Amino acid sequence: MNILAIESSCDDTSAAVFTDQGIQSNIISSQSVHLQFGGVVPELASRAHQKTITQTVQQALEEGSISLDEIEAIAVTQGPGLLGSLLVGICFAKGLALSRNIPLIGVNHMDAHIYANFIDHQPEFPLIALTVSGGHTQLVHVTSPFEHEVIGKTRDDAAGEAFDKIGKLLGLPYPAGPHMDKLAKDGDPKFHKFPQALLQEGLDFSFSGLKTSVLYYLQDKEEDWIQEHLNDICASVSFAISEVLVKKLKRAIKQTGVRTVLLAGGVSANSMLREKSQKMTDELGIQLYSPKISYCTDNAAMIAITGKMKADLGQFDDLDMVPFSSL
Repeated sequence: MNILAIESSCDDTSAAVFTDQGIQSNIISSQSVHLQFGGVVPELASRAHQKTITQTVQQALEEGSISLDEIEAIAVTQGPGLLGSLLVGICFAKGLALSRNIPLIGVNHMDAHIYANFIDHQPEFPLIALTVSGGHTQLVHVTSPFEHEVIGKTRDDAAGEAFDKIGKLLGLPYPAGPHMDKLAKDGDPKFHKFPQALLQEGLDFSFSGLKTSVLYYLQDKEEDWIQEHLNDICASVSFAISEVLVKKLKRAIKQTGVRTVLLAGGVSANSMLREKSQKMTDELGIQLYSPKISYCTDNAAMIAITGKMKADLGQFDDLDMVPFSSL
């Protein structure tokens, strides 16, 4: 089945084409309008999607060497995400589906982050997915395709949100996560011991205390001193966040007995998290899968592969499909 996929849950407009040869294109149009605000402004995001979605889809079709007449289904992000942004993608997808008389497939954005690992790999079920992004931090027990149980989640800030807010305190541009990761590579992760919340308690996460701790730590520091030790501070923050994520992941593995682990979401691109996860799973003899960096952040390729998996199971939607902003 030739599938056109559309992703517009936040501030990236993306379109991808999937055929029986796999992903043929994955176009991402990022929005720069939010940089001056240090975060995503929902109204501006939806307006930017309206301006770019047509050309993004056209580019995906051209790069995928396929015409719209050859598309047999349209997969689109249904949620969670910003409601205005989701509506742009869904309305565009509905229009195409109606005009071409082809089926529509609504995709859960969080499912898609997990199944991004299936673009280049064939992980075996059951498995544990550690999904870490700007809006979510979850441990998901997946027993078979689309049979999910969230066994751990954040009680406040998500891991990606903590990176971005701490990066803002350090004067780094938005989104700060990739910048912190790059700086941390040349820093000392044991420069300062930041708190690791809920380390001995179950599978839930909490990162709001870490954010507050960094704020207090920086209050009496001169700007020159912060800049001098910026790499070390970033490394110490990355160490604290990744340490909690990996230790909780290890606990989930032991509680469920799974032999397969997936990293998913934008923060799964973090190099320290990848290295620690690989070391831990190697020690346990567990198979670890991580998506390509280009498939970690929001993208339509992950919507396409998830749409393909739903189509294989006969899971289609009709034109009454509506977006949902939260899980």
